[in-house]
Amino acid sequence: MLTTNPARRLDNLFTDDRHRLRERVLWRMLYETAARTEELLSLNIEDLDLEFRRGRVRSKGGAIEYVHWATGIARLLPRLLRGRTRGPVFLADRRAPTSGPRTPAAADICPETGHGRLSYPRAEHLFKTATAALDPHKNGWTLHQLRHSALQHLAADGRTAPELQAKSRHQHLASLGRYVHLGEQISAQVTADTDPAARRKLR
Repeated sequence: MLTTNPARRLDNLFTDDRHRLRERVLWRMLYETAARTEELLSLNIEDLDLEFRRGRVRSKGGAIEYVHWATGIARLLPRLLRGRTRGPVFLADRRAPTSGPRTPAAADICPETGHGRLSYPRAEHLFKTATAALDPHKNGWTLHQLRHSALQHLAADGRTAPELQAKSRHQHLASLGRYVHLGEQISAQVTADTDPAARRKLR
């Protein structure tokens, strides 16, 4: 997805105030947590632990797990929430209908504003539109690519497969093989570091 100056390109995207705060928070949170889009869109304010910079999500397998974010999100979340204490973190632009076939469940409506939860199709459309000019194919990127980019960049920084698994919460370590390509130099270093003849005996 991002091969040329990836950190700079992402930072430019996350800080570009031509995009709404809601979108910039969602995009940065997807990258900083390496979470699945459905997990973050399902977050309620009650699931947030702002002190420890984490959120409680229900994983793909149904387990309750935590995702962790960094300073960027810690600074932006209070601005997004605007004092709200209950309901969905990411809200739709309009108030939810109160009757009819498109009426959402009560859990998907903010009790303070009446707005419904932001939907995956709408969030995906906004991201594709925002990134169309950056995509060589002009189609725009998918939100899921932010999760992949986060793991690719962590692997490029030398994080191990178990560390990536802890961050991404993949059930199987083998699923992370696409991100970890360590090569001959690392193999040589591991061999040298574990060579019994090279160890100094403590006296």
